[in-house]
Amino acid sequence: MYGSGLGNNNGGVFIYEVVGLGQGATELNSSIRRSGSVFITVTKGQMNQEMRRIARLGGRIVSVKPVVIGASSSEPKQEKTKTMVHTPEKKDIPVNLYRPNSPFIGKCIENYPLVAESGIGKVQHLTFDISAGDLRYLEGQSIGIIPPGTDNKGKPNKLRLYSIASTRHGDHSNDKTVSLCVRQLEYKHPESGETIKGVCSTFLCDLEVGADIAITGPVGKEMLLPDDEESTVIMMATGTGIAPFRAFLWRMFKEQHDDYKFRGLAWLIFGIPTSANILYKEDLEKLQAEFPDNFRLTYAISREQQNSEGGRMYIQDRVAEHADEIWQLLQKDNTHAYMCGLRGMEGGIDEALTAAATKEGNTWSDYQKQLKKAERWHVETY
Repeated sequence: MYGSGLGNNNGGVFIYEVVGLGQGATELNSSIRRSGSVFITVTKGQMNQEMRRIARLGGRIVSVKPVVIGASSSEPKQEKTKTMVHTPEKKDIPVNLYRPNSPFIGKCIENYPLVAESGIGKVQHLTFDISAGDLRYLEGQSIGIIPPGTDNKGKPNKLRLYSIASTRHGDHSNDKTVSLCVRQLEYKHPESGETIKGVCSTFLCDLEVGADIAITGPVGKEMLLPDDEESTVIMMATGTGIAPFRAFLWRMFKEQHDDYKFRGLAWLIFGIPTSANILYKEDLEKLQAEFPDNFRLTYAISREQQNSEGGRMYIQDRVAEHADEIWQLLQKDNTHAYMCGLRGMEGGIDEALTAAATKEGNTWSDYQKQLKKAERWHVETY
């Protein structure tokens, strides 16, 4: 693999000489020539990701050279080139590669249930083949789905956003799929009593393998996984809010890549109504058994467990039980807290952390603002 045996250059920075890039190479944000070489600067941690992108764009890496920082005058200096050099940003975040007026047409290759027979409601795991296009994404982003047909005004159905449940490499680890975790929306009309089913969620839950699907995006920068491999990541989810955290955990533990080795602490606090509704239960508990020092799993099962007052155990009650510990973890500069799922949990979680902060003479609302400013408090609720 490129990058091996290149020595320990001071900054961990390398230059790729690339040939054969086509017109699609504009995604590299550099000045691209139709022929000849292009020189692209990458950091050590970005090498594998950049190689995959170059290959996807039809390019070929012909040489890799370390950039020597702070070399003495007796050391050979690098030859200057007139070709524009690309310096990647801290994080390359793909956004709106496909828009509603020109969506990517993928194909459903998996659609299976996640709720056990005795569970409540219908939740499906869907995987789409995206190999025919240039759709790429990061953990924590969302994609839009445009259901076929028209609304009650005769206009084409609008897209709905869904959190991505797979890592950037997809469930098949080949960079060619994207997965969702979808609950079928179903409720009673307040006046007629008629059962109403969500247009897009029903379309997806009933989608047949082999069917086409219109996809937009990706979108979102709020829920991205931190680059720090030794960070503490606290994840609070209800129901299908597990989707981005499945992506996080699969990248942290299930996939093992040279460019990312998680050594920190991941703590998932998961709220569900019954044990049969624990989505990805077998996988989560297997990861907990395999990585007991790095992954902590806590359930709040509302219809089966009781809180300290004898009522139903909701996620905010679990957070309240562990509030002092969570508060202490949040004092660390590399702790990130994420919340995804029903908006109703926010108030109870704030209340629990307010109590914990007050014990030490702090104001939670003020500290929460600092966390948000530092991009360490991430919320995606609905």
